[in-house]
Amino acid sequence: MDHKTVSLADQVFENLENDILSGKYQRGELLTESKLSQSLGVSRTPIREALRRLSQEHIIEETGKGIVVLGISEDDLRDIFFIRLKIEAICAAQAAKNRTEEQLSKLREAVEFQEFYLAKKDPDKIKLMDSRFHETIYQMSGSAVLCDVLIPLHKKIQKYRRASISNTSRAEASVSEHRGIYEAIAAGDGKLTEKLVKQHLENAFEHMFAKK
Repeated sequence: MDHKTVSLADQVFENLENDILSGKYQRGELLTESKLSQSLGVSRTPIREALRRLSQEHIIEETGKGIVVLGISEDDLRDIFFIRLKIEAICAAQAAKNRTEEQLSKLREAVEFQEFYLAKKDPDKIKLMDSRFHETIYQMSGSAVLCDVLIPLHKKIQKYRRASISNTSRAEASVSEHRGIYEAIAAGDGKLTEKLVKQHLENAFEHMFAKK
């Protein structure tokens, strides 16, 4: 497979992954190479490669009936939060220790944009900045391993995050919690950062399952 085909397969993979994780394709929905090829305007070769990778990610499953969307179930969500509670606070404490002025500026910008979009009542932009906020913290930890674990986990729950942020009171609380986490990291207070991140994740989890 040449470089152009690989690049196209990467694009197709990212598009399909985002469509599944955002809820465009629902759990249990059947997908076909021909349907996706027509929808995305590409040949079946990059579609086939993208589906192989999605299967490895356990986001889809090949069955006797065809390719079935698995997405992220509520059980998956619970497992993801369990893992994040165990390691994300430690990651954030490392970020407080290893912070640089450039990284702090990027983190502060993400918070300020969230506050701006909160005032504008734009949940999609809040979610975008939420991703930037958390991923910046992961990168600030200085651990490639933590980044490789946490970034995909945070991405996988985007449908639930979008629903949560659409609730005004939770969005306000979440952005306020981010402000507190930023200030703790900026102060280099690892213990406080760890405590605030744990509370932030617990609050997010409780809200997501409040009506379930």
